[in-house]
This record gives sequence, structure tokens and C-alpha cells, in this order.
Amino acid sequence: MTDRDRKLRRTALQMVGVVVVMGALAWAAVPFYSWFCRVTGFGGATSVAEAGSDTVLDQTITVRFDASLDRGMPWEFKPVEREMEIRIGETGLAFYEAHNPTDRAVAGQASYNVAPYSAGGYFEKIECFCFTEQVLQPGETVLMPVSFFVDPEIVEDREAKYVHEITLSYTFYEIDLPEDTETAALAPGNESLTRTAAQAIDTN
Repeated sequence: MTDRDRKLRRTALQMVGVVVVMGALAWAAVPFYSWFCRVTGFGGATSVAEAGSDTVLDQTITVRFDASLDRGMPWEFKPVEREMEIRIGETGLAFYEAHNPTDRAVAGQASYNVAPYSAGGYFEKIECFCFTEQVLQPGETVLMPVSFFVDPEIVEDREAKYVHEITLSYTFYEIDLPEDTETAALAPGNESLTRTAAQAIDTN
């Protein structure tokens, strides 16, 4: 093998290495960005909590609820109530309604964010329909709950402490149906919450 051939081979290997590294970085960027947003609230991403807050302040904050659909998503989707006022640290429970008016099963996944962005890291979700994919059968209507609280540490934040109103927004987009299209409209982890939601509305 001549020197020229060795140089060409070395250059080719280096180029392959660059492509592999760039691909790995691109693949890792998505979960890293998602983690970064959840931790910092960047871009209005919310946080996830296993339980409610141990501290509830006398100070209140208004939470508004917004709903939209991605282009081509055939569902009807809306919040049951547009806003609620809760104490900071208090656990709130809100409901969204989704309806599939088509003659076919449709699967969906919800993306979400919080405005203003400075409040994102302090908006803690305990349970949410957005954690899993949802499947609605033809003509089916479901109530989908989200339980949450606003972290009391928000009052210590240099910017977020001036926030008096938070908007929680969801956008549903269509995804491929799971192999088992005979599953319940909501994922198993949300079924009990859905029954609770229906009961709560019946009693109001």
C-alpha cells in the first residue's frame, strides 16, 4: 500500500468517525434537551412530582387551561373549565374533554407547555393524560384529568415570583395506532383517574 493510499484510507476513516459522532450527538440531543427543559422550565416545560406539596401558602395564583389540535388531528378537544384559582402549593385537579367524531379508532399524544416560561419549572404535574398515548374509539368521548400544584419555591424566584397567572396548554397530535386497538380509550394508569373525574363532575 502506497503512502497515498494510506492517507486516503486514514481520511476516509476519520470522515466515518465524524459521521458516527455527529449522529450520536444528534440522537442524544433530544432526550438531553427534554431533560434540560423539565429541570429548568426552559421553553415552558413543566416538572413532574410523585406527590403533592407539603407546604401550602396563603398566596393564590390563577391557572388557565388551553387546548388545541395539531393539523390533521380529527378529535375535538377542550378544557372542561377555562381557569381556576388555587393557593400556591395546593393540589389542583382539572379536566379536559376529548371526542373522536370519526368512524375509526384514533390514537393521540399530547404535547404541553406553560406560559410564562419563567413559571414552567415550578408547575408540578402529579398525574396527567399527557404522560401516555391515548386511543379513542369511533364516537367515543372521554374526560382526561391532570392533577398538579405550583411549587411554593416560585415565590423565591427573582422573575417567577411576580407571576400571578399561569397558562397550561396542550396540543394533541395523531400518532400510529398501537397493535392492540381494542384497548381502553385511556391508558391503564389513567383509568381510575378518569372514573374519579366523571364522579367529581357528577357531584358538582
